[in-house]
Amino acid sequence: MPYYKFESNDIFYNRIEAHPQVDFIIYDNNVYYKNKGIIPGAFVSNVTQVPTGHISLYEMNIDRPSGQLIYPFVVKGSSQESFSTVSTGKFNSDFAYGDQITGSYPLSASISSNRFSAGSPTTAQPKREISALRTALDSYQVRSPAYAYSSGLGNKSEQELRLISIPSIFYGSSIEKGTVSLKFYVSGTQIAELKDDKKNGELRQVASGSGADSGSVGGVVMYNEGFIILTGSWALSDHTEDYTGAGSGKPRWVDFGSMNTNIPSSSFDLSFSGTNYIPTLTMLAQAPMAKLNYSNNPTAITYNSTTSPATILFGESSAYIEDESRTSKNIVSGTFSDPAPPYEKTVFISQIGIYDENKNLIATAKLANPVRKRNSDDLVFKLKLDF
Repeated sequence: MPYYKFESNDIFYNRIEAHPQVDFIIYDNNVYYKNKGIIPGAFVSNVTQVPTGHISLYEMNIDRPSGQLIYPFVVKGSSQESFSTVSTGKFNSDFAYGDQITGSYPLSASISSNRFSAGSPTTAQPKREISALRTALDSYQVRSPAYAYSSGLGNKSEQELRLISIPSIFYGSSIEKGTVSLKFYVSGTQIAELKDDKKNGELRQVASGSGADSGSVGGVVMYNEGFIILTGSWALSDHTEDYTGAGSGKPRWVDFGSMNTNIPSSSFDLSFSGTNYIPTLTMLAQAPMAKLNYSNNPTAITYNSTTSPATILFGESSAYIEDESRTSKNIVSGTFSDPAPPYEKTVFISQIGIYDENKNLIATAKLANPVRKRNSDDLVFKLKLDF
């Protein structure tokens, strides 16, 4: 079997930029991701074993009964290895050498929506999540003054606002600018929409039932960190429901994504596109002219042309001699069967093996249809691998 080395001009490293669409619907204290509900399984009520609106991070324990779940584990030893969720104190006091430290699957992720009432941080509501974003928010001020942590537009540590957190598994490297859309529905009818139509991070109201407040900034989106902060406090319609748990009120943007169970008429839609960078490796496998003209397929030999062994013994030694009576099958097509068309070495390439420097097979590329290779053909196969 011949080996050909990939030269410098045969290998190319690229990066593909993809923008997957993401859509969440929040209704009746439930989150739905891309309109996916519960999928019944043979052993469990939901095959992924995670709540609706969640992604199973490693896709472990898919439709497995409770007594046969896969789980990660580490044995405590001199290497002092453990899980990041186990503190040093617990590692030293709760486990002896040889004990097994276990985790659990599946792990899942979904968006979260948290409301912060107006007023300064208190013991009951320290607003740590908001204060942790102060530096990042101020760095976005070059895009819009609406990002400022404290300005004439308000102080985010004291404002009533809502923080929507989006894990990076849903958007990749960043949220694509100009794709964020928040739609507020009452009884199935859209009453308002926010969009970052200027691509500067401002979430402006672009549609409402009355047309009032159109163009007003209802919040900001942090593209790289995956956070949406809503500060719009104006009424969107005359409909009233208990969005905050403190009594009925008119719908506002700070009520978007409320998880309160006492709002059966309201639903929310959050959609955006992510930005994923996919490294790709392109390899050009050469099939040079006048080479690669022998087939390992046993059917390439004419049927019943010979039955003699390839090894012939000469006294105490042996030799490997090619039997001249073993003829290759002529597969050249012609108009007439007699006389037969002239013989031409022809093979069909069905797969290409990729080897490392030690000639270990590390990958195989299989062709959907075998490609004919004659002595006069000079072929190049383009192989592409995504990481």
